[in-house]
Amino acid sequence: MTGALPSGTVTFVFTDIEGSTKLLQELGDEYADVSRDHRRIVREAFGAHDGTEIDTQGDSFFFSFTRARDAAAAAVEAQRTLEAHAWPQGKTVRVRMGLHTGEPTVGDEGYLGLDVVRAARISAAGHGGQILLSETTRALLGNQLPANASIHDLGRRELKDIQHEQLYELALDDRPAVTEPLRTDAVDSRTDAMAKRFEDRITAYVEQQLEAAFKGGEPGQSKPPDVPVGLAAKGLGIAGLSLLMIVVVVVLAALLVKVVFF
Repeated sequence: MTGALPSGTVTFVFTDIEGSTKLLQELGDEYADVSRDHRRIVREAFGAHDGTEIDTQGDSFFFSFTRARDAAAAAVEAQRTLEAHAWPQGKTVRVRMGLHTGEPTVGDEGYLGLDVVRAARISAAGHGGQILLSETTRALLGNQLPANASIHDLGRRELKDIQHEQLYELALDDRPAVTEPLRTDAVDSRTDAMAKRFEDRITAYVEQQLEAAFKGGEPGQSKPPDVPVGLAAKGLGIAGLSLLMIVVVVVLAALLVKVVFF
């Protein structure tokens, strides 16, 4: 990650090679060529549309864009190039991509907020070759779709840790929607691992606030929250909001006890 991160309304894109372990077993040392070419293609396509590389892990990428249409154009260009590329031994390399737009907080260590996690979960639900969009990203795109691309409404889906999301597929060359069921119950992937790092930052912040309250820290001593209530509620849903309210009540109660008795 280099330079200043896009802030305000940001579109996140997570990508991951489908079946990379199987490809590695089949290609052996030649998989290094797959990994190198895949990274080059994704970076060139996303960079050409002003994408900012945030993180990479194995064969997964995490990018951010200031405009949803740039993110969509980058994803379509990357998919077309990946599809046309000549891979070792005639193999097919299929990459899943997920896009979501939100208003994350930018902290010292990068983005904070549940919108990052949501984008990763959307990507993990897709199949190789698919580009999945959240409802927010779809709305921002409107009719400004990449050339020869079309939108398919995949309906309301339950995603891991996120509850529901209305998903859409951005299909290349006016192709029909993929009929294979989405991987909403998929096992953890590299995109999940990246998303978990952001979830851990949120959890750590809550724990710090509780610890400060019970140790008698003065109000205002801790730095301002990195996770706005609105973002947390949007990402966590009703159950998460209830937990957040409990945390707020506990912190306020602890501070009240200090004021009254000390």
